[in-house]
Amino acid sequence: MSAVHAQRHNTLMEDPYPTRLATAPERRWLPRQEKTLRGPEEGPLTREQREEFRRKGFVFIPDFLDEVELEDYQRELEALLERDDYRDQDFTITEPSSNDIRSIFAMHFLSEKFGQLAQSPKLVKSVEQLIGEDVYVMQGRINYKPGFEGKGFDWHSDFETWHAEDGMPRMNAVSASIVLTDNHEFNGPLMLIPGSHEKFVPCIGETPENNYKSSLKKQEAGVPSREALAELVAEHGIEAPKGRAGGLLLFDCNTLHGSNANMSPDARSNIFFVFNQRDNALDAPFAASRHRPDFLAHTPDGRWRDLAL
Repeated sequence: MSAVHAQRHNTLMEDPYPTRLATAPERRWLPRQEKTLRGPEEGPLTREQREEFRRKGFVFIPDFLDEVELEDYQRELEALLERDDYRDQDFTITEPSSNDIRSIFAMHFLSEKFGQLAQSPKLVKSVEQLIGEDVYVMQGRINYKPGFEGKGFDWHSDFETWHAEDGMPRMNAVSASIVLTDNHEFNGPLMLIPGSHEKFVPCIGETPENNYKSSLKKQEAGVPSREALAELVAEHGIEAPKGRAGGLLLFDCNTLHGSNANMSPDARSNIFFVFNQRDNALDAPFAASRHRPDFLAHTPDGRWRDLAL
């Protein structure tokens, strides 16, 4: 057994969040082991906003960007989406049925403007109020769901994927989604199950080799069972935070979420950063044979090796 496989084997023996199982587990979900709130009270977020995040696993902050900032980032997003040399790259994901760009990963390395946003004190301090200080950007991406054409995404927990395929040990990460277009009920807004962050749902099925190549277009491995989802929705319901462009959605890494197709003429786009604590840095994958590429999961002090700026 190689050193990497030995490390993975030892980690699996102690894993509080086993997933990608061969058979259905006895329990549909496992209790969360980590506190949801670990950061200081003082900062951009109010006490009520922190409490909402603790209780629901997410909070929406309207008007995080002012009008000037919003227009600036909208132009930057359009400039990246128009880059033909990005269209067939590994870090760019297209729609399953077309060559339209769906996501651009590691855009904070591609764009100086988005790189500065990832480090902005207003954003970083908000995140630190939730998961504690000493954070880094583990992943950055642009999500674009074009009008009429944008497909949905199955229910999932990001932590389940990051734990299984990237080796994230604990639930000490938060996603920050800044909406660049108005989010309404018809253009495929993100849907979340409030309170689901307190329950880890093990998934069935071994991780396929190079799973990321298909899962980023349509996720199949790492999708909770319908029975588990029905049970959680019956208990907690579903919410879809909606609001005008410039708002910020912060959600816990384990909050179950998904989205419908965009049936409207209005595109839906957002800037997306994952903040992780440095002491929760990625280790050997818990349920995959190898790490996913760097553009999907960064190390605390590393740069994206495949890009020379």
